Amino acid sequence: MSPASSLLSPHAPRRILLLLLPLRLSSSASSAAAAVSAPALAMPPRRDGTKPPPRKWKPKASDASFASSSASAAAGIAEPVAKMTLAPREPPRAGPAQLWVPRGSATSAADGPGAASASTSTSAAVAAEQGGAASQKLSSLFKAAPNFEVDNSTFTEAQIRATFYPKFENEKSDQETRTRMIEMVSHGLANLEVTLKHSGSLFMYAGHHGGAYAKNSFGNVYTAVGVFVLGRLFREAWGKEAPKMQAEFNDFLERNRISISMELVTAVLGDHGQRPKDDYAVVTAVTELGHGKPKFYSTPEVIAFCRKWRLPTNHVWLFSTRKSASSFFAAYDALCEEGTATPVCKALDEIADISVPGSKDHVEVQGEILEGLVARIVTRESSVQMEEVLRKFPQPLLDGVDSDLGPSLREICAANRSDEKQQIKALLDNVGASMCPDHSDWFGNSGLDAQSRNADRSVVTKFLQAHPTDYATKKLQEMIRLMKQRHFSAAFKCYWNYQKIDSLSNDNLYYKMVIHVHNDSVFRRYQQEMRKNQGLWPLYRGFFVDVNLFKATNKKAAELAKDGDALLKNINGALDSNSSSVDGLADEDSNLMVKLKFLTYKLRTFLIRNGLSTLFKDGPSAYRTYYLRQMKNWGTSPSKQKELSKMAVHIRRKYGNKPLSSSTYLSEAEPFLEQYAKRSPSNQALIGAAGNLVQTENFLAILDAERDEEGDLRVEHGAAPSSPVSTSADVVPKTDGLIVFFPGIPGCAKSALCKEILNTPGGLGDNRPLHSLMGDLIKGRYWQKVADERKKKPARITLADKNAPNEEVWKQIEDMCGSTKAAAVPVVPDSEGTDSNPFSLDALAVFMFRVLQRVNHPGNLDKASPNAGYVLLMFYHLYDGKSRREFENELYERFGSLVKMPLLKPDRAPLPDAVKTVLDEGISLFRLHQNRHGRAEPSKGSYAKEWAQWEKRLRVTLFGNADYLNSIQVPFESAVKEVLEQLKAVAKGDLKTPDSGKRKFGNIIFAAVRLTPADIVGLLRKVSDKDTAVNTFLNETKLEDSLTKAHVTLAHKRGHGVAAVASYGIYQHQEVPVSFNALYYTDKMAALEAQLGAVNGEQIKSRNEWPHATLWTAPGVTPKEANMLPQLASEGKATRVPIEPPITVSGVLDFY
Repeated sequence: MSPASSLLSPHAPRRILLLLLPLRLSSSASSAAAAVSAPALAMPPRRDGTKPPPRKWKPKASDASFASSSASAAAGIAEPVAKMTLAPREPPRAGPAQLWVPRGSATSAADGPGAASASTSTSAAVAAEQGGAASQKLSSLFKAAPNFEVDNSTFTEAQIRATFYPKFENEKSDQETRTRMIEMVSHGLANLEVTLKHSGSLFMYAGHHGGAYAKNSFGNVYTAVGVFVLGRLFREAWGKEAPKMQAEFNDFLERNRISISMELVTAVLGDHGQRPKDDYAVVTAVTELGHGKPKFYSTPEVIAFCRKWRLPTNHVWLFSTRKSASSFFAAYDALCEEGTATPVCKALDEIADISVPGSKDHVEVQGEILEGLVARIVTRESSVQMEEVLRKFPQPLLDGVDSDLGPSLREICAANRSDEKQQIKALLDNVGASMCPDHSDWFGNSGLDAQSRNADRSVVTKFLQAHPTDYATKKLQEMIRLMKQRHFSAAFKCYWNYQKIDSLSNDNLYYKMVIHVHNDSVFRRYQQEMRKNQGLWPLYRGFFVDVNLFKATNKKAAELAKDGDALLKNINGALDSNSSSVDGLADEDSNLMVKLKFLTYKLRTFLIRNGLSTLFKDGPSAYRTYYLRQMKNWGTSPSKQKELSKMAVHIRRKYGNKPLSSSTYLSEAEPFLEQYAKRSPSNQALIGAAGNLVQTENFLAILDAERDEEGDLRVEHGAAPSSPVSTSADVVPKTDGLIVFFPGIPGCAKSALCKEILNTPGGLGDNRPLHSLMGDLIKGRYWQKVADERKKKPARITLADKNAPNEEVWKQIEDMCGSTKAAAVPVVPDSEGTDSNPFSLDALAVFMFRVLQRVNHPGNLDKASPNAGYVLLMFYHLYDGKSRREFENELYERFGSLVKMPLLKPDRAPLPDAVKTVLDEGISLFRLHQNRHGRAEPSKGSYAKEWAQWEKRLRVTLFGNADYLNSIQVPFESAVKEVLEQLKAVAKGDLKTPDSGKRKFGNIIFAAVRLTPADIVGLLRKVSDKDTAVNTFLNETKLEDSLTKAHVTLAHKRGHGVAAVASYGIYQHQEVPVSFNALYYTDKMAALEAQLGAVNGEQIKSRNEWPHATLWTAPGVTPKEANMLPQLASEGKATRVPIEPPITVSGVLDFY
């Protein structure tokens, strides 16, 4: 195995370091020795003059077998590192383009009095003539491109140019994922890695020819800002050497086909949780693109890469034992509602086995408001690799930190406020030609502006039809083809590649393709496809591909076809067989990741920023309903679910009904939060940190109002719904309305149910009028009609008798709730569902059977309909991509309640093979039809004959199994009765939202051993039987009657610190023996002296000086005063009664 093979292998490094710099192998042993013995560089001083925190890592115990593999890994890293030196290179010629020159002062080195020659005007004329000819040529090429035809000699080559990690969603709940992570660490299968989540925008860079990219776009102000910040980071790191190193860096990325991803944090691109104090970026990923599947560097490799190039790294913690991993999650639970950067980093530093501080201190550059943490599973060897990297690559000094770096990002944006193009030009001019010599991605080429770069829509079709020249192209075609066939909500936008403009011809076309996923559900659905087809490449976030379409001569075409076939045969199995696991980790385990956000951040973004539209549109009352519901969805503790109404009043008083921009919301929110935080410690805990507002109004970048590069200015479900709705746990006031709607499929009996509800005496039990609107009888836009009717009488209960199958309809219902002051409750047929659909085939068969028995249906969907089966399949596929749990979770989160209508008997026999076969045939036929004809009627497509035959078979099969289909259904009368009971409970507020599988956390205050009151009462009776004074005390205080709970405190967050509380995470939910050896009491309080036992051989110790269980306190006496009982007893002010022999009971260790 070569030294550049695999860093993650237990025996040798993966790619490390031979590609990390323009390095070369030294030809002499002496140079190698010199490289190894180079003195370690100290970390750069902070701007405030203090030293940064030292790098911290702590070796952990391991077994012999693991120690052996670790030694191999370390040796594998050390060998190539020892052979590395910086390659001597000729520095680029010095020139004004490589140095920063103030705006308006840029001049040629030859400029000066008399420097201009008579040939200047002639040269300019020639250049203009050449430019005009080039522009005309390109224009004609662009116009002719749509006529480019794909034939047998057409080939295509596609190369990924920039990408970020795939968006992976765990199938399990967060709590289940956390448990699995701890199990993997406990069994020595993996380590847990945690990093800070800086609050900014995704920026990717692949060199000045490779391009600069935002999340879903390029050639705009987002990428210009990113290039400027990256260039400035080089100036700060390298000082006078910056132009040279910028050029080398660009060249290195290009030669090795590498892209870097960064979290770009600035104050000029709109508000997140807190305006950063400085504009900066942190490298979050380094990706080798090569000519196959992208390979992401491990975190140790990323740190080595960044320290070689002096780029900023993130703060990283590694947890390699069960105790540390359990303690991490407990620490987060203790800090989730009030955590800010300083206490979070401090707690994790104390808990982690290895802590690597970031080169940019979050508090200094961004502030105290911390968005969150990202926890993911990494290989077991990562600890050894990290230690090796930290030894070989110390934190470098920054040569330019005290030098003049030129105008800042904010100064440039402030000086160029006329339009976006002016700001972009100023930013790129100031960053210099060594960093960005080519501006064509922003301003076009050869006289054609950037707007001319849009290519026609046929490019994607031609790309899919052309012969692939290599493996990567084949896999990208496979991915795009599947996404289009499944009608995933994604765009494949193609643009002319201006970097390849000189190579363009009528038979040789170059494009940039942007794969823009519109909805997060696409990633989930694509993951399901990957589970079925292990060879599929992942769907990445930030996905940019260079595409070349070209014609080949007959001879060349034959060679390409032959080479391509051989390549695919050799590589297809080999690469994909290795893609299902990462160094021994099962694929689902290697992707385990959870994002853990803090309330102090969510309060600003999701509750204030994203709620502004609700505040201005529907008023403070609706806004309060909105944010209280959201906090309940998060599982926020009750003490935090208040006070934002004051914020709403403040903003409305100042702005009236004029909406406040979500991109600058902190201009109003931050001063209010600062004043609010000063009023009390509890307010300060809620807000986290406030003040020191950075004013952005004068330098905010000119942003397209319709463009949101990160996607977080829009509302996401589960994060910030667009309109307020009451939760089912709230009593619906009699003056408010209720909307009952049906996310179902034709045949689910919604119309029959609505009739039964209308005919029920007393309605839903609160005398509000009932009103039903049947969709089949409404002409025109049904949901608009519902909204209009509700505005007339908003207090009544509306039965929306129409299928509501998608998120677009749900959004309209949410809007109606806000505009007409109503709650909404979905009624869904109860069904087990499948992995990709909330309704099972059994349910679909019953729905079809019911529809085919109808006669004279108002919507003409009955036995006389020739396409009835097709229509039901169409509705069935509207839910495609959501499992039953995902479907119910989303409805719970949007509307706060869910009513289930019984459908199928739980003890039914399996679906007959004939019924299952005909349904499978119909689903396959539907997908074929949809892929070719979209939503066209089946009788008008190329499968018209097959549809007619299938509809006949469907009828024969279902009616042939009529007895079975009738027998498996819950009687309609029983279903109606159960639905009515649930709806009445919703109307009264008695129906609580059940656990949807999502983790609900509280703000942990302390760790304790919970005791059973009955055990304590039994103990006290035994003591009182032997001591009459104790018996008298118990009778007078009625302690046995008042004792409802008891515990032994182990550690308290305020008194002992977060890390101390979190350290008990490994023992959570474990039984602990507790021995009591004395009873202490006075006329004001009583407690039992406790001695804690062991769990799995490990002694449990309390951080309290006197472990005890407080039993009783008189009115006005706080429980913590019981800590004084031993001292009071020594002074004769309290009674101590020994318990001999000690009595032992069992308790459960938990957090509170």
